[in-house]
Amino acid sequence: MSSTEFDVLHILHVTSAIMLVAFTFYAFAADPSKRKFTLMWGGVASLLVLLTGLRMWHAQYNMVFAGWIAVKILCWLLISALTGIGFRRRAHAGLWMTLTLLAGLVAVAMVYIKPF
Repeated sequence: MSSTEFDVLHILHVTSAIMLVAFTFYAFAADPSKRKFTLMWGGVASLLVLLTGLRMWHAQYNMVFAGWIAVKILCWLLISALTGIGFRRRAHAGLWMTLTLLAGLVAVAMVYIKPF
């Protein structure tokens, strides 16, 4: 993989992750009439996070499994699920926002620390 391709993937991955978290938070406060729009763009962002992450994993680590990658995948699944939960369980929005922030923080920490 060229350095340009990696840079583009990295930028797209981080931008998509920010977009995913943003639409997750938007789901906690959005008008229910915006449900389709919010879930659609949250899904697009989630798919981009997955695809760019898998491609970078393949390029850098040749798909060799590591524990920190499993944790990142679990964080991605949690944040993606919380987008849909946000519309259904608004009474617990504070809890869902806290979980979203913690999952994002753990995912970022896994990238830089790689503890296992």
